[in-house]
Formats: sequence, C-alpha cells, structure tokens
Amino acid sequence: MKFIQGQDRTQTHLFPVSLDQTIDRDNQVRLIDLFVDKFDLQKLGFQTSMVENGRPAYHPSVLLKLYIYGYMNRIRSSRCLEKECKRNIEVMWLIQCLCPDHNTIANFRRDNSRAIKKVFRETVHMASWFDLIGGKLVAGDSTKLRAQNSKKNNFNQKKINRHLEYIENKLAEYEKNWPTATGINGKNLRKKSANRNSGNKIIAAWSNS
Repeated sequence: MKFIQGQDRTQTHLFPVSLDQTIDRDNQVRLIDLFVDKFDLQKLGFQTSMVENGRPAYHPSVLLKLYIYGYMNRIRSSRCLEKECKRNIEVMWLIQCLCPDHNTIANFRRDNSRAIKKVFRETVHMASWFDLIGGKLVAGDSTKLRAQNSKKNNFNQKKINRHLEYIENKLAEYEKNWPTATGINGKNLRKKSANRNSGNKIIAAWSNS
C-alpha cells in the first residue's frame, strides 16, 4: 500500500514562489494590513517619535498588525508572538518578515495601551459599516414592562452604562495581567495587486464615511 509522499526538503523550484503567492486572497491578514494602513497612528496617540542614536525602531503599524493578529487568533503572550514571527507564514507576510523580540512587543503594548483601545473601538465602527453587526434601535411604545422577558435580554440606559463600565474594567484587568501573560515582570519591562487595490477602495470608503 502506497502513502502520500511529501516533497524533498532540499528540492529547488524552477519558478520561485513569492511570499505573497502563499497567502490566499481572502486571508484575514490582508484585511488587517489594509485596516491598519488607513489609520493616522500619531493622531490616535501611538508613539511615533524617532531617536537619532542607536538602532532604528519598529514602526508602530508593524507591532499593531502583529497585536491584532494575536487577538484574532488568541495569542496573548509576547513570547508566543515572537515565535509566530519566525514560524508563521501569515505573520511573516503581515509584518514583512520582521522579527521583533518579546520585550519590544510587550513594551509596545504597555506604552500604547490607550491608543490600542481606540483602534479596537474602530473595529466596531467598521463592522457596523459593513453590516457585520446590527446596531438596530429597539424602541417600545407606551408602558415598558419586563414581564416574562429574561433579565439578561432586557436593557435600559442604566444597564447599558453598567455593561460598558464592565467592559472597561475587563480591559483594565487585561492590562494589569499583561506582564504575567507575557512572562515578564513590570520591573524588567521598565528596564529595558488587483485584489489589494479593490480592498484599498473598500477600506477607503469606510474610513471616509
């Protein structure tokens, strides 16, 4: 009985395959790339200042793309994100084969936490613009009664405000626990083509709406 055989690891190709050809046209990383490139990161509050001495810094868009990819794929640890940069072909395409270390990744998250929050709020606006979420107005006439409706499905302004406060608290808790997830303590942190053109038009329409 024959089995499916893999390719010889030392096999060379007559027609080299580019990195872009290995990523499907509908892959999520292409959307992340377009989404981040449409932002004025300095206006959102990201640190974009450059230092004259020493090694050049990574552009904030590179690390933001990496973080969004991590959130979408449940990769929270900066050490794990560092590994993905070296072995994950999607990440290689997304950040153009750059390999920031875990300290750089963690420091970016720490130094730009407020700006990152703004970006994730913009994802909700974009989802609404593309009709991926409803956002419908639910209104009732005359007397409002809870009746037999489940309390968890019954909302008023007070409950909505409480839920928004809960979300903000969860974000703050996430920030507080970030050094633990990355495996770095706070002290150490302190030390230290056609489809694309079409996608550009769609994202541009959203960003100008």
